[in-house]
Amino acid sequence: MDGEKNVRYLEKALSGVPEDFSGKLLEVPVGTGVLTMPVYRDLPDADITCLDYSEDMMRKAKERAGRMGIRNVSFLQGDVGALPFADESFDVVLSLNGFHAFPDKEAAYQETWRVLKKGGTFCGCFYIRGQCARTDWIIRNMYQKLGYFTPPYETAGSLKKRLGELYAEAEVTAVEGIGCFRCRKAG
Repeated sequence: MDGEKNVRYLEKALSGVPEDFSGKLLEVPVGTGVLTMPVYRDLPDADITCLDYSEDMMRKAKERAGRMGIRNVSFLQGDVGALPFADESFDVVLSLNGFHAFPDKEAAYQETWRVLKKGGTFCGCFYIRGQCARTDWIIRNMYQKLGYFTPPYETAGSLKKRLGELYAEAEVTAVEGIGCFRCRKAG
């Protein structure tokens, strides 16, 4: 993707996090934090928890947060398929570029829904198949073989249907091979 499309998909993916957000947010997976730490720096009143299965990724995100002087983020190693939080703990659950890698996607969908408060927002993005032949080829022939991505993959239609069944409102937008979503849990 070119720079303009990168900006567009990130704006869509992050659209569920208000600029003045001051509630509780869960990001899963955090990865290295390269996409979200700049956002969190501008949310000093938010209570942010970043979870990742990879201790190495989380270490890099934690170091990034430290270099940026971010103090309102906690880091936890864990599995999105078995989140260690009580039901309805978070106002926002954010997932950037994770669902295409999660081995148990059903558990991930159920757990992110479970920990989200009624009226809360689930937003983010991940690879969806069928939108860009070049991306599909790269995923199938490179990233999947390396173990970075795990089938099955959603399509734009299947993602819209799945999220529509779980949430009161579900908006899905495709930017090339990335599906961006913003959902609201029934209140």
